[in-house]
Amino acid sequence: MEQFVDRDVELDQLTGCYESETADFVVIYGRRRLGKSELVRQSIAHRDDAVYYQAVESTAPNQLEQFVDTATAQFPSLRNVRRDWEILLEALGEEDAVVVIDEFPFLIGEDESLPSRIQRVWDMKLRETGMTLVLVGSSISVMEDKVLSGSAPLYGRRTATIDLKPLPVADARQFFPEYDPETAITAWAIYGGTPYYLQTIDPDQPLGTNVQQAILSERGLLYSEPEFLLRTELRQPNTYFSILRALAHGRRTPNEIAGMAGVDSGSLSTYLQKLRRLRLVERHIPVTESPTASKRGRYRIADPLFRFWFRFVYGNQDQLRILDDDAYDELVAPDLADYASPLFERLCQQALPDLTDRRFRDVGQWWFKEHELDVLGLTDEGLVAGECKFTSHPVSEGVLADLERTASDVRWSEGPADGETLYVLFSRSGYTDDLERVADARDEVLLFELSDLIHGSERVSPPSGEG
Repeated sequence: MEQFVDRDVELDQLTGCYESETADFVVIYGRRRLGKSELVRQSIAHRDDAVYYQAVESTAPNQLEQFVDTATAQFPSLRNVRRDWEILLEALGEEDAVVVIDEFPFLIGEDESLPSRIQRVWDMKLRETGMTLVLVGSSISVMEDKVLSGSAPLYGRRTATIDLKPLPVADARQFFPEYDPETAITAWAIYGGTPYYLQTIDPDQPLGTNVQQAILSERGLLYSEPEFLLRTELRQPNTYFSILRALAHGRRTPNEIAGMAGVDSGSLSTYLQKLRRLRLVERHIPVTESPTASKRGRYRIADPLFRFWFRFVYGNQDQLRILDDDAYDELVAPDLADYASPLFERLCQQALPDLTDRRFRDVGQWWFKEHELDVLGLTDEGLVAGECKFTSHPVSEGVLADLERTASDVRWSEGPADGETLYVLFSRSGYTDDLERVADARDEVLLFELSDLIHGSERVSPPSGEG
C-alpha cells in the first residue's frame, strides 16, 4: 500500500527554500525507513529545475558518473562540463537548480574530501546563486560527524535542518482508518510511526492477520527487518542483539540489562552508547531531575517494531516456524496487552499537553525507590500526575487513591509553593461508577478514554518503546 502521509510542515519548509531567491543549504537526516527519500521526491515532483541523485555504494568515479547521468537528464548542457564535483555544482548553481543528493554518507565513504570540496564551492560560488542544495542521509553518525558537527567542514553553511521523526499516532492511523481506538493504539505499539512498516498493513484485514503475515511469517516483509538493519549498521551485532532482547523483555537498568544479556557491566555503556547513537535505544530519567546530573537513568528500545521483534521473533524463529499461521494467536495474543502497556503509557505522556489547559514545562515518568508514576507533567500551576491502565478491567476509585498518595511523595524544586496537583487517569476499559462520580464532583480529577488519545495527539511526538 503506497501512501504519503503528513509531512506537511517539512514539505512547506522545503518548498520555501526552493522558491527563495537566495541560496539554501538543507540537511535532512534520520533513521532508516522514515520516508526521507519519499519526502524529497514529493517536494520536487512537479519541478523542472530539480536533480535528484540517489547515491549508491560504489567507487567514487562511478558515483560521480552516475550523478552526471542523472543531472544531464534535466540539464543537458552539463555533458560538456568536466567531471568534477565542484565544477558540476557550480554549473548547477548558475542554473539556480534544486540539487538533492540522497544517501550522502555513501559518497563520503568513498571520498572523505567531498564535504571540504562542497564547502569550498559553496563559499566561493554557490552562496551568491539561487540554488538549493539538499543533502540527505540515514547514517546519523556520519551526518552528525561529517556535516552537522562544529568540526565538520560544512558546519555553519546550512540554512535549514530537517531531523525526520516517526509519524505520531494520529497520522499513523491513516494507514488503518477503520480500526477502533484500542486496535489502532495496539497497531501503533507494534509498528510505530515508521511509514515503511505501516505500509505493510492491509487495513481491510484484522491486526492479527497483518502481524502474522508481515512480521511473524518467514515470508513476511518485516520478518528479518530489524536483523537486516542492525547488520547494516554494526560490525559485530550479536552482543547488541542480546542487549536489545534484554530491553525488550523489560530489563531497564544497566545491572538488569547486563545480567540478562550476559554482558560485562563495565563494557555495557559502550554498547548502549552506540545503540543510542543509532537512535535504537534511548535513556530516560525521572522528569523532575536534570538529564546531565541524574544517576537514575533507565533504558528502552526507541522503535516499537524493534521492541516487538526482539520480544516475539528473535530467538523464537523455530517456534514460529512450527506454529506457522497460529503463531500470532498462540505466542503474541496472550501477552499483547502486557507488551503494549508501556507504549500506552508513553502515548499518554505525549498526549497530555493537548488534553489539559495547563502550560507544560515537561512531561515524562517519575520514580523513586518503590514509588512510580506512569505520567508526571510539570506546569507553572503545579504537578499533573497520571496513571495508565491498559487492562481488561475498569479502573476503580482505589487507583485514584494510590495515585494521590504517590503524587504526594514527588519533590520538585521548581514547583510553585501554592500549586494544585491535577490527577489524570487513562483507561483501556473505562471506569467504575464510583470513580466516575468522584471525577464529576472534583475538578482536579480527569478521566480519559482511548479515543481521547487518538484524537488528542495530532501534534504529539512519535512513539517510543518502553524497554
